[in-house]
Amino acid sequence: MKQETLDRIRKFTADREWEQYHTPGNLAKSISIEASELLECFQWSDTDYDLEHVKEELADVLVYCRNMLDCLGLDEDEIIMSKMTKNEAKYPVEKARGRNTKYDQL
Repeated sequence: MKQETLDRIRKFTADREWEQYHTPGNLAKSISIEASELLECFQWSDTDYDLEHVKEELADVLVYCRNMLDCLGLDEDEIIMSKMTKNEAKYPVEKARGRNTKYDQL
C-alpha cells in the first residue's frame, strides 16, 4: 500500500477519534461484514455486476484490514510472506497444479 494511502486511512480514523473502537474483535467483525457486502455484489450472477459497487466494497474490506494491521502492530508483507511459505508447503506445485482439491486430499 502506498504511504499516501496509508496516511489518508490513518488520518481519517484519527480525525474522528475512532481508534477507541478499533479492537481486534470489532475490526474482525467489520471485515466480515464488508466481505459479505462484497459477496452480495455477485449474489445472482458471476458476470453481471456493478464494478463501481464492487470497488467500493473491496475498498471497505481493505481499509478495515489495514486498520487491523495497525491495531495489532503487524506488517502486511511479513504476515503475507509467512502465510505464502505455509501455503507453498501445503500445496506443492506437482500435486496442486490445475486442481482445487483441499491440501489434506492431494
